[in-house]
Amino acid sequence: MIKNISNLGDAALYCDFGSEVNKEINSKVIRYFKSIQKENIDGINNLTPSYNKLIISFDLRKKNFQTIKKLIENLNITNDDELETNRIKIPVCCDENFSLDIKRLEEKLQITRDKIYEKFFGKEFFCYMTGFIAGMPFLGDLENELQAKRLETPRVKVPKGSVGLTEQFANVYTFESPGGWNIIGNTPQVIFDSTNEKNPNLINPGDVVTFEQITKDQYYNNNE
Repeated sequence: MIKNISNLGDAALYCDFGSEVNKEINSKVIRYFKSIQKENIDGINNLTPSYNKLIISFDLRKKNFQTIKKLIENLNITNDDELETNRIKIPVCCDENFSLDIKRLEEKLQITRDKIYEKFFGKEFFCYMTGFIAGMPFLGDLENELQAKRLETPRVKVPKGSVGLTEQFANVYTFESPGGWNIIGNTPQVIFDSTNEKNPNLINPGDVVTFEQITKDQYYNNNE
């Protein structure tokens, strides 16, 4: 399942699953990610999954590259293994104060905002990875009809909770941050909780996410 395992610096392995970005390859990454987590291998101190790669960091005082590589190669993981997932529903308000780029998307995609929202809220999304800012989920896959490029000039500040689209993915900004995604709404849901040391992410790789449209009143009631 892993095409190649190589060194990444002195204390990390770079596991390459291929170059394509799709659910099939990403599911392989997530299977390894979750299996290694469960093994709780002494010396491994961090796992970083992405679309089609997995970085495994380790403590050189406890393990070396060859030892970790052999452990990973000997894991019994197949495509038939059931991928554990959580199903999560995220409320989103699309009031004009929150849908910063809906007019842009109407023009770029040549479809109405009602159609954009109909397709978006009717979609089940698969979490490929989290990153860029802590806990930000990268959720695929949008239909071709909803795929648009990033903003030509990124915003200096994207509000926390903003829900954005770009290319084949949707995401949620877990903190106020610079960014260039097309913002179509905002959620009052806490996606990343830094006080939860065990699992601060609401959404993790492999989870299935749907979005539910709410009113402005419901949004502010959720925030109280």
